[in-house]
Amino acid sequence: MLQPPDIKPRSTTLAVLVPFGIVTLIWGSTWLVIRDQLAVVPPSWSVTYRFLVAGICMAGWAVWRRDSWRMGVRGFAFSAVLGLMQFCLNFNFVYRAEEHVTSGLVSVVFAMLLIPNALFGRIFLGQKLGRQLMIGSAVAMAGVVLLFVREAQVDPHGPGQVLAGIGFTLCAILSASTANVMQATPTAARYPMGTMLAVAMLVGAALDALFAYATVGPPVIEHRAVYLLGILYLGVFASALAFPLYFGVLRAIGPAKAAYSSVIVPVIAMMLSTLFEGYRWSGLAIGGAALAAFGLIIALKARRPNR
Repeated sequence: MLQPPDIKPRSTTLAVLVPFGIVTLIWGSTWLVIRDQLAVVPPSWSVTYRFLVAGICMAGWAVWRRDSWRMGVRGFAFSAVLGLMQFCLNFNFVYRAEEHVTSGLVSVVFAMLLIPNALFGRIFLGQKLGRQLMIGSAVAMAGVVLLFVREAQVDPHGPGQVLAGIGFTLCAILSASTANVMQATPTAARYPMGTMLAVAMLVGAALDALFAYATVGPPVIEHRAVYLLGILYLGVFASALAFPLYFGVLRAIGPAKAAYSSVIVPVIAMMLSTLFEGYRWSGLAIGGAALAAFGLIIALKARRPNR
């Protein structure tokens, strides 16, 4: 899998914008794929298969690069906690959220990741929140609110289902934000990205499997070609490729600005939904998408948060 080069501390350089764009496009497409994964196989087993594939790919990449596996007890413990938060709790919550509400609504709510990322970055990393970053955040979140209102209006499920879906998504956001801040710490920078993520993904897959077995029983697999291809796409591209790129960007520009990928992802998800699910754009949706994109541009032009 590709691993990003050392990234300069300027969010307007191609070294940041290119991986940022790749990650955003890939993750914008995952919501449709995840939705298809919920037909037969219990969510926890689908998450297990995804990160088993991803972990094997990352381990192979680390071996090919001859990355060191001598991380010590502290390094393996750090990777294990990262695996728990990012590749176990986060995705189990996301998959369960999509059992209750549409993928569009989950992707919209997940855009709020930038809020805990910014707050945790301020609390734990001492990264200041500049005025331009805050203005961009406010504009983008206004767009997210419009998208949220639109999705809530058209969601076919009842209010109870919507609240359950939102609740699971908020739990996923907190788990993902914790992992994001961990990646921005000096501790994470001590270890090779490939080795650390390989361990984290494989530990996450093991925890996913234990949880799945305890809650729904033995493994279940669907032999439908689209399902199997979906596992490969989510494991290889959306995980083994995207996470190293995303974490590289995160280390360069901080958790707050990196989280703007989650702001633009719902717009991409809805565009794909237009092509493949017959999604119809309303005035609210168009206005929300425009505000989210405009806020993203403002925020990414801000100076690095910790300056």
